[in-house]
Amino acid sequence: MEYLYPSKEVKGYSQVVKAGKDMEFCGLGLLKLNANEVCSLKTNDEEAALVVLSGKCNVVVNGKEFIGLGERKDVFSGNPASVYIPIQSSFKVEEAQGFVLEAAVVSAKAEKKFEPFVVMPKEVVCDHRGILNYQRDVRDIIVANGEGKVHRIVVGETISCPGQWSSYPSHKHDDYNPPYEAKMEEVYYFKIKPEEGFGVQVMYNDDLSLRKAYMLKDGDAVIIPEGYHPVAAAPGFQVYYLWVMAGDYGRKLVPKDDPKLAWLSNVAPLLK
Repeated sequence: MEYLYPSKEVKGYSQVVKAGKDMEFCGLGLLKLNANEVCSLKTNDEEAALVVLSGKCNVVVNGKEFIGLGERKDVFSGNPASVYIPIQSSFKVEEAQGFVLEAAVVSAKAEKKFEPFVVMPKEVVCDHRGILNYQRDVRDIIVANGEGKVHRIVVGETISCPGQWSSYPSHKHDDYNPPYEAKMEEVYYFKIKPEEGFGVQVMYNDDLSLRKAYMLKDGDAVIIPEGYHPVAAAPGFQVYYLWVMAGDYGRKLVPKDDPKLAWLSNVAPLLK
């Protein structure tokens, strides 16, 4: 099975990962509009979050308007503006600044229909995580704040510091074993700064029947149906990834850390 989806040029809307085909629940599409361009789309049987990567846009969902969304020049320079789009919805995106708009449309198969809503940059929950050489900044976009407002979708962003690991110590969430582990698929979409840099996606499971590593370039995506999945940033480069998770057993995030790395949890208290 191939887990890496290499970067491709995007004009208008491009479907990268299709829910129900490439993954059971999760999907990813990319949107790139030039000045004043408009794109109209439908969600059908998926709920979605439109995350503004760079630029500014107006979004209309089922007649409800969200105007002037987006205030960052790239994914490394601030929190995102995002719009939740329910199933069976029509939505229109219009570039609103006279430049180029880049956005991601992450999605999850769903059956329950809710109301659209916006998550403004100031509402994104930010957290610096990790110690030593596994530090990163995590931005929760639709996580705890989505309870009762969405069906399955969980969305956020992570920025790995240069030369550091993230999603580390390695964790997985591919087994339904409450209360110790949730079962949720995941998709990562990557940006690298500077663009000529790279990162590494590692994927493995306990018996190493899954044992892969991918060189990550700007614009790549990775699907994660199973296994532990840490990410490394090459020294001198920041690695960003947008993540979307969904499963059939609720939205609570309960990852299982690799037991071989459990000793790392004893290091943190010594450093405080």
